[in-house]
Amino acid sequence: MALPTLEFKLKGNPLDARSTLQIQLKGKDKVGKGRLLGTVNVRLASLVGERSKNVSFVKVPLLDKRKQKTKNALNFEISYEPPLVSKKEKVEGKVEHPELQAITTVPRLQEALLPSRSPTPETSSTRETAKLMRKFADKAQDFQVRIRIIEGRQLQGANIRPVVKVYVGNNSFRTRIKRGNNPFFDEIFFQNFHKLPNEVFNTLIHLQVLNSRSLRVNSMIGVFKLDIGSVYDLPGHAVLRKWLLLYEPDDLHALAKGYLKVSIIVLAAGDEAPFPSLCESIRFTVCERKSAIKSTPLGTTFLSISKISSTGSEDDEMPGFLPMFGPCFLNLYGSPREGLDYTEKNDELNLGKSEGVSYRGRILVELATRVEENLGKAVENLSSEDYLIVQKYLQRRRFSLCVVFHSASGMQEVKGPVQFEVSIGNYGNKFDKSCKLHASSTQYSQALFDGNYYYFLPWCDTKPVAALTSYWENIDHRLDRLNILLKIIDKLQANIKDIKTTLPSEGTRLTGMWVKMLERLVKDCNRSLPPLKRLPQGTALDQQMHEQQIALLKKIRKSAEELRDKKVNVEDRLPDVEEWLERLSSVAEEPQNSLPDVILWMLSGDKRVAYARIKAYSVLFSRDSEKSCGKFCGKLLTVFMKQPLDRSQDMRSVAQLRVRIWMGLSSDEEEFEKYIDGKILVAAERYENQAKVMGHWGTSGLLQHPSYSDAMGKIRLSKKDFNPLKGWQWDGKWTIDPERCLLFGADAGHNEFMDDVYENEIHLAGGEWSPALEQYTDVKGNRHLPMEDIECPAEWEWKEEWSPDFYRAVDEHGWEYGKVVPPDKVPKHWNPTEKAYHTHRRCRWIRKRSRKPDQSHQVKKDEFDSEGWEYAPLFGWKFHVTPNKGDTYRRRRWRRRMIPKDEQGPAAIFRLEGSLCQEDSEQQLDEPEQQEKIPGHQELYGMTAPFISCILDPPNAFQFRGYIYQARGLLPKDNSNSADTYIQVSFLYQSKRTEVIRGNLNPIWDQTLIFEEIEVYGSLREIVETPPFVLLELFDSNRMSKNEYMGAALCYPSVKLDSSAQPVSQLQWSPVFRGQRFSGELLVSFELLMKQRDEDQNLPPRPPMKDTETYLVPVGVRPQLQMTTIEILAWGLRNIKNYNMLRVVSPSLVVECSGEMIQTAPIRNYRKNPNFLVPIYFITVFLPVDAAYSPPIVLKVLDYRAFGYKPVVGQTAVKSLSGFFCDPFAGTADSEDGTITSVKSFNVEAPNIESSFAEDDRKLVWEDTEGQLEDNAIDWWCKFYASTGEHDYTDYLMQGYDTIQIYPCPLEDVPQFKRLQDFCHTFKLYRGQVYGDIEEPMVVGEFKGSFRIYPLPDDPTKPLPPSQFRQLPSSEPQICLVRVYIVRALGLQPKDRTGSCDPYIKISLGKELVDDREHYIANSLNPVFGQMFQLYATIPLNKDLRVAVYDYDLISQDDKIGETVVDLENRFLSRFGACCGLPRTYCTAGSTEWRDQLTPIKLLNNLSSMKNYAMPVVRSNGQKISIGDREFSLADFETKKIPYSFLGPPEERLALHILRLQNLVPEHVETRTLFNSIQPGIEQGKLQMWIDIFPKRLGAPGPPFGITPRAPVRYVLRCIIWNTSDVVLQETNIMGEKMSDIYIKGWMVGLEEQKQNTDVHFRSLDGEGNFNWRFVFQFEYLTMERVLIINKRNYIWNLDETEMKIPPKLILQVWDNDKVSFDDYLGYLEINLNAFRRPTKWADRCTLEKFFKVDNSSASSLQKMISLFKQKSINGWWPCVTYEEGEPYLTGKLELTLELLTEREAQERPAGKGRDEPNMNPKLEPPNRPDTSFLWFRSPFKAMKHIVWRKYRWWVICALLVMVPIIFLVALLHAIPNALANLLLQSTRFHRKKK
Repeated sequence: MALPTLEFKLKGNPLDARSTLQIQLKGKDKVGKGRLLGTVNVRLASLVGERSKNVSFVKVPLLDKRKQKTKNALNFEISYEPPLVSKKEKVEGKVEHPELQAITTVPRLQEALLPSRSPTPETSSTRETAKLMRKFADKAQDFQVRIRIIEGRQLQGANIRPVVKVYVGNNSFRTRIKRGNNPFFDEIFFQNFHKLPNEVFNTLIHLQVLNSRSLRVNSMIGVFKLDIGSVYDLPGHAVLRKWLLLYEPDDLHALAKGYLKVSIIVLAAGDEAPFPSLCESIRFTVCERKSAIKSTPLGTTFLSISKISSTGSEDDEMPGFLPMFGPCFLNLYGSPREGLDYTEKNDELNLGKSEGVSYRGRILVELATRVEENLGKAVENLSSEDYLIVQKYLQRRRFSLCVVFHSASGMQEVKGPVQFEVSIGNYGNKFDKSCKLHASSTQYSQALFDGNYYYFLPWCDTKPVAALTSYWENIDHRLDRLNILLKIIDKLQANIKDIKTTLPSEGTRLTGMWVKMLERLVKDCNRSLPPLKRLPQGTALDQQMHEQQIALLKKIRKSAEELRDKKVNVEDRLPDVEEWLERLSSVAEEPQNSLPDVILWMLSGDKRVAYARIKAYSVLFSRDSEKSCGKFCGKLLTVFMKQPLDRSQDMRSVAQLRVRIWMGLSSDEEEFEKYIDGKILVAAERYENQAKVMGHWGTSGLLQHPSYSDAMGKIRLSKKDFNPLKGWQWDGKWTIDPERCLLFGADAGHNEFMDDVYENEIHLAGGEWSPALEQYTDVKGNRHLPMEDIECPAEWEWKEEWSPDFYRAVDEHGWEYGKVVPPDKVPKHWNPTEKAYHTHRRCRWIRKRSRKPDQSHQVKKDEFDSEGWEYAPLFGWKFHVTPNKGDTYRRRRWRRRMIPKDEQGPAAIFRLEGSLCQEDSEQQLDEPEQQEKIPGHQELYGMTAPFISCILDPPNAFQFRGYIYQARGLLPKDNSNSADTYIQVSFLYQSKRTEVIRGNLNPIWDQTLIFEEIEVYGSLREIVETPPFVLLELFDSNRMSKNEYMGAALCYPSVKLDSSAQPVSQLQWSPVFRGQRFSGELLVSFELLMKQRDEDQNLPPRPPMKDTETYLVPVGVRPQLQMTTIEILAWGLRNIKNYNMLRVVSPSLVVECSGEMIQTAPIRNYRKNPNFLVPIYFITVFLPVDAAYSPPIVLKVLDYRAFGYKPVVGQTAVKSLSGFFCDPFAGTADSEDGTITSVKSFNVEAPNIESSFAEDDRKLVWEDTEGQLEDNAIDWWCKFYASTGEHDYTDYLMQGYDTIQIYPCPLEDVPQFKRLQDFCHTFKLYRGQVYGDIEEPMVVGEFKGSFRIYPLPDDPTKPLPPSQFRQLPSSEPQICLVRVYIVRALGLQPKDRTGSCDPYIKISLGKELVDDREHYIANSLNPVFGQMFQLYATIPLNKDLRVAVYDYDLISQDDKIGETVVDLENRFLSRFGACCGLPRTYCTAGSTEWRDQLTPIKLLNNLSSMKNYAMPVVRSNGQKISIGDREFSLADFETKKIPYSFLGPPEERLALHILRLQNLVPEHVETRTLFNSIQPGIEQGKLQMWIDIFPKRLGAPGPPFGITPRAPVRYVLRCIIWNTSDVVLQETNIMGEKMSDIYIKGWMVGLEEQKQNTDVHFRSLDGEGNFNWRFVFQFEYLTMERVLIINKRNYIWNLDETEMKIPPKLILQVWDNDKVSFDDYLGYLEINLNAFRRPTKWADRCTLEKFFKVDNSSASSLQKMISLFKQKSINGWWPCVTYEEGEPYLTGKLELTLELLTEREAQERPAGKGRDEPNMNPKLEPPNRPDTSFLWFRSPFKAMKHIVWRKYRWWVICALLVMVPIIFLVALLHAIPNALANLLLQSTRFHRKKK
């Protein structure tokens, strides 16, 4: 039975993964179209590919109309024949970028992840549908698609705001709008499905990247499409952190539109999300399963892949290693389990999205990486053997931790008592019930106001101490190495910083610092790291990291020793040292750190408000050495505490702690005593509470509060509950110990205070407002004293009477209204307007009081109650020592000291474990596991632990002085571009603020802040080495709103124990940061002056007063000022953008500096002349003598508009003024000087393009070539290529022809020309805020001008300095002729899919546009343009010349490759002569004809006049020129004969030589970088060019240079092969003879299609061959570049030919002909026609030593180099060679005649190829080959004659002589029997007849 076959013609369109085939089975009916029996939809993805495929389908069920299965099934087979695709087409469209790894391009998504790929960009993946169908039942199922948009990279477009739209089926999602070309999104989208698997897998995921700023039509940046099934087929059903290449959907062959990094996961029921494999870190999250479907994260930790693996380095000779880790514990961090009001945000902390603030546990992890094909199970249980192995990593030792709190300051307003807690792991957490209680928290303290802004805790000399013990693994073998490396890094960083500070000044001091740094580094690297102990806890990663660290130290030590012994430029070699620092930092990390961080918590009541995490290794003690101890072990450390989940950009600290932390093994506790500098006091503490009832104090009114309790009044504590801990005993009885420095009143520290009380009334139904039950309350509704009962404290006095507070949302009487909603007792919301439903109202009464003069509140012993009571109106309120009328509660503190039973010293505090209120606490447990699980511990939890204090020695008294001089470069907070700035200075427990400087981002305060007495605890040595920080916070003062934070700076004060013997502090610039962003600089310094007790005689005198309250910065500290003149050259404004959609018409410039300001007259018509009418202005200010301290110059541009409106349309600040200081009387370029200067010419070495050769400074090694260059053969290109050194132009240089300067950078970047801003500088003007949506201010224009800053004489009688800006050019617009010479482009960015482009030039200057599209150069990334464009420009109206390179496209729009912008005005105004470069020789005609408008003598006259030189005088008929006292002679410059034929007059030539001594711009070619706004900042190629500018007023210029590239010349090369000699004999014939069948093969490189062969010289027995054969090659030769020009089409569809340039090389190869097998290669000869060795006349003299530099040869033995283009014809012998192991071996010799003819000469003297006609010039006769040269199977007789007979003829003769007798003998022997038989027979017959 024949099977039906259906064929579908696809017309060359290949299948892709979305292709489907639908088969419908119908029943045949006589009427109608037939009844539908079922349908099958088949995805054809499995057929996609480059080969033919057949797929069979068996029993595929048919679906009905409702997509339900029917009983029918179908068997069928599908065959697919793909269209033919060439190899070239397969690779098209691949776009790679070197900066991005793991990029998945449109057609390469499958290449990276799948075995097959689809040829079109719309393809998503290929997948075997049958496999999916087997996995899923054909019914609706649940699927989930997760898409994470991570980031974009290099999105095309300028000033874009990208957004990503994600389409999954019919649903769409959108990311937030970002800014810039490299946005970071990190957003996740989910889409759920309940459909058939086939429908889900065919659903497309469509990613679109759009520009939200553009119109909808052109908003598309790029897209990427793939189907869900493609993702599901991948390993793990996911695409993880892959880069997708975005493409343009309408142009599949266009280049990449950018890159998008995504992760896509497709999950079916039962699937688990894959673990990320391509990522930097691995995240571990421990979760608690709340229910079957919900889990709550408990904590998270991260493991960095880069820290546990290494890629290795060849130079280090260290192999890399795959990721490995542990077994080691990883600590989990997250949110606290108590005491933090962030319950809704806990998941963010527990998932690691923000820094974890609390320890949550730990996990033991081991990670190993193996390369295996079969991964096995994803999750499996550990075996019992694994548990045994891991036991050795569970060994723990006891650690001790002690924290001494010296100060707590810088706190913002705190309302409740403050306590600090120290914890490591779960140990020390007072709310954690899993561990025994420790003395890990301080007493509660009430923060005091410092009188200015911050709050502090008044601990005085009794410092709280926290001590605890914990159990962890001993990993000192890791942390010791880490601490050693960190200390090496710290020292190196400090030395580098010192050197950078000293860099501006050279000398012996800098050299000494450099050598000292290297010697210190060598010494540190010589100190070996601690050996890796053979401990059971050691891991494989320990060994790898140890070896890596040692190898790096050895390498750095060796490099440092080499650098130390050399004399180097410090500034040039400093980056090498910084690289060492970077590499050291990369290995100074310890991923296997199982010690948790030490966490300090600040608690207000029971609420955690701030925290700080400190790395345990930084405070860890080590017995190994001091270098192995942590950086801060036992040292005073300043810790800045921060809020949990602080998302603000300010990142301000909540408090500053100055602490001393020590941590170590319990076995090292005796070392702890060395770090404690006070007396330790341990005491139990409880409070006695009483209430006042009916005027009597007692316990009956305490209600829920116990009579004896803790400090918070919550826990009942009686005397009998307290028992000393094990090893401790009571020291005396309970005694009353009143609070001395804790729990002060709210007014402590204030000079003014506002008392307030709320009067409350209620509204009864149908009644009037009447007093409430609690008529007077506080703001929370708690009972308060009535107004009339509130008394003024003794040291205070009332300033005003009680009055309502109207500065709130209240009515005209001060009332606010609300309604109580049960069960609340007071309203939650208040309203200023009374409503009918309101039931309550209240009025706030306020009264201000101030402290009496000379009444500073200090708590003294006699101020306390004799019985030690403290009073308060309510329990929990702030207690005070003096009873008041309204006090209802009182308390007093009882304390009982404890001492250790055995004298153990301060280390005994580590034995304070457990609660003092445990009964029978004699039994103590040593094992950590038992300690953590004490029976009954839960019931005892919460009881008090002992408190530890450290009684320090009396503090040292200091006076603190802060010198605040100025700020610069502050960032504005709003669009006003100004700020009202002041500084808040905080030092320990005191703070002060400067005055407000309004409307200035560069304020000058010139203010000294003095803190009269600062008590600093600690030893003097420690204070000097590690003084406390000085915190400076900048604010923008707002009168109507809250002051805005602008940033902060941290500084160290200089500590002076004897201020009279030490120099004053120098001001230094300190950076200001707002969060992570640099926000300006402050010029400040600080001193901490030690005071003698009760006297100030040793202190320096106070600074002078600015007013009654403000001190100035003293003389000696403040910069030395002098009267200075700032001479301003205000030349003009350029490119000012519109402001508020209106053009800028009449701008004016405002210049501000050091409080002085000057404003120019407005420009009348900016569009006609943007220059200022009066260009010179003067400002006289006091400026520092040292330019480093100079304030900035602020430039503002105002626009005069209607109705007096003058907005600031742009501004900038000139921060560094050092470049503008000058001596007005010194000899400078603009000063009067009678002698002419001489400046040596500057030479720049380029990495790719060599600079010009200097004949006097460089000796040329040149072998004389026959023939000389003629003047008419010299053009500009000869000069160019001779200057670049790209081609061999030795003959050109040796004959003395000119060269030009090739700059590898733009002309303005050449250092000697000062960016061509010697006359005026270009300052960019900015507009816009920097905080908020706009990250960077926008450039809105330019200011052209300059400054000269010089001091005025102190003596007023002396004359003022002369003006520095003299002989100014005209400020009127100038019409100029501009000639733009475009030489060539280098390394252009490809724009075509073939990896090439078709570039052409487009030039715009103002409204003038030159489009050279018709002269595009096809298929070239390094095109040679050789074009000159001539334009007219009006400078400065049209000053920006834009030279762009475009890619020519026949159909679509041309693409811009890149452009460069040239400021013509800077060149026009520059006095370096940048308008037209000076050539080396003055010629009146020829290729170097003078092209400037003025002759050299006129230019020299102008230069002398401009610089006030004596005018030149010409003498001796132009042979000499005198300028002042100097005389120049032409003979001194022209010592050799000049080869040019059209030299100018001698005086002009001499004037040119003198001009070239004056550092003027020479004739040159500059190399400019091309950029494209679509990819800003990325180089698109380079353009070599130069520009000439000729003012119209000076007349017509000379003729332009002709730089049009010469057309190539057609040449014919005739190569006659005469003979060969000594050719190696490759084969052996049947007779055992060595022989070769020789023939020659020849071609020109690049012209392989002209390959030619000689005939074969058969059977050469001695290596000799005779040919008389002519090769003829035709080629085009470019003389100027000395290369062959070959034009070919790279592809069939190319319309244009691609031009290739290659050297003219002739290749001749000697081969051995074989008829059966492949021919054998014998040797080759390569001849570069431009330069080759002269051949020898005889074959025996043709040796390797004459043609190659071999070991035994010398340079003198080599043949001379010649050029065939000069020699034209040559004959001789050349060697043929082969190379073995890089050495040449002689394989034969060729006798050749080479003849080079032009096309015309070849036509006049024709010759044919080989020996064909016309066989002439010369005529080649057939070679006279020996008779042995023939092909044996064509001439068998010749073979017998010449092969057999010639060699074996005597053997043949001898054989014949021997064989003939033998033959006769054999015949005789053969005939004898027969003859005898016949004889006998005849005899018998005869006798018979007789008978």
